[in-house]
Amino acid sequence: MDLHSLQTTEGSKHRRIRLGRGRASGKGKTSGRGHKGQMSRTGSTHKPLFEGGQMPLVRKLPKRGFTNFTRKTIIPVNLDALSKFDDGAEITIELLREKGLINGRFDGVKILGDGTLEKKLTVKVNAFSASAKEKIEAAGGTCEVV
Repeated sequence: MDLHSLQTTEGSKHRRIRLGRGRASGKGKTSGRGHKGQMSRTGSTHKPLFEGGQMPLVRKLPKRGFTNFTRKTIIPVNLDALSKFDDGAEITIELLREKGLINGRFDGVKILGDGTLEKKLTVKVNAFSASAKEKIEAAGGTCEVV
């Protein structure tokens, strides 16, 4: 199949409705706007949540909690996950992303000490838990904070 051979499905395309073209068209005279009122006038608009002067629902509902705009998103990675790598490998954030251990947007990666590690690895990430650092160094590897 090529782009030039694509066709629309039968019945999916409709003629546009021509407003204000006489009574016989079914949309003549007021053109489907009704009689009088704000939205019957030309050029009339209102905000999406405007409720005609009534107190809007958005303002009635209570505000809840607090959003910390300086919050940092740290992705945790357990030691078990690092056993995927070969002995003597240098593990960076890019390599973790390639292997699918981390994804999405984040501000940093922290290695946590859950699990065991028998391989000698050089790990370069943003943070380590105390137990993770201990286990990596016990296996003969090194921890570098970037």
